[in-house]
Amino acid sequence: MATEQSRFEALSPALARGRGLGEGGSSALHDATQAQKPPSPQPSPPNDEAVWGRGSNKGDALAKLLAWTSPSYPTGAFCYSHGLEWAVEEGSVRDVATLVDYTGAVLTRGGGWVDAVLFARAYECAHNAAALDAIAELAVAFRGSAETALESCQQGAAFLGVTRKAWPHALLDAFAARHADLPVAHSIAMALACAAHDVPCEPALSAWLHGTCANLVSAGVRLVPLGQTDGQIATARLASIIAGVVADALAASLDDLGTAAPLLELCSIRHETQYTRLFRS
Repeated sequence: MATEQSRFEALSPALARGRGLGEGGSSALHDATQAQKPPSPQPSPPNDEAVWGRGSNKGDALAKLLAWTSPSYPTGAFCYSHGLEWAVEEGSVRDVATLVDYTGAVLTRGGGWVDAVLFARAYECAHNAAALDAIAELAVAFRGSAETALESCQQGAAFLGVTRKAWPHALLDAFAARHADLPVAHSIAMALACAAHDVPCEPALSAWLHGTCANLVSAGVRLVPLGQTDGQIATARLASIIAGVVADALAASLDDLGTAAPLLELCSIRHETQYTRLFRS
């Protein structure tokens, strides 16, 4: 266990953004060997039309996002901690700073990054059944432990079932029929629902990642324990990380998939045999 610095914060900066093997088999470590480049100029903030689309019903899309990422949406998200329960048990996560480090590592180097890339790609090919099914299969396979697979797929099944009844759409029904006996990752079910109901991808992905963070922060508040204000401080500190992951994921391809967070996966694996547990992952 690190003494002064969170082990999750101490993960090599060269592995940031969770890049695994890229195109041609080059690893994320390759980026660390490149010459320093001058910083790119910051783009102007996108206007409303660029984010939500011309002529789109922003209010309707926003209402769907608020519902689908709400803690009250019956997916069972409150049951899962993504290995955080073990990290608290063994002392790596013990305060606001280390909770932010852990959650940030999930987003930039772990399952959050993988889900973000697959979310964006699934959204793009929502009307191409063969391509969508291939991405859905990849999303199920890309889990580091049995419990993170359970976390994703049980929420995915619940989300798909509820959304088909409350916000029905032919694309959702067709996908459910093709995957009747197959697990479905939560990120893919959410991406498909957003595409089917014309919710733009960028705000949809932002909302998805914010929901992921909110669930982990809520778990941390209960486990450490932390105060409610501390939980909101952690959420505020994660906002810029979410924005960066969204931008990177929208520009990424499937060649950019990969994780570089073995400590996160070890936390999840060790949680499977943890003696006293509040969470399923």
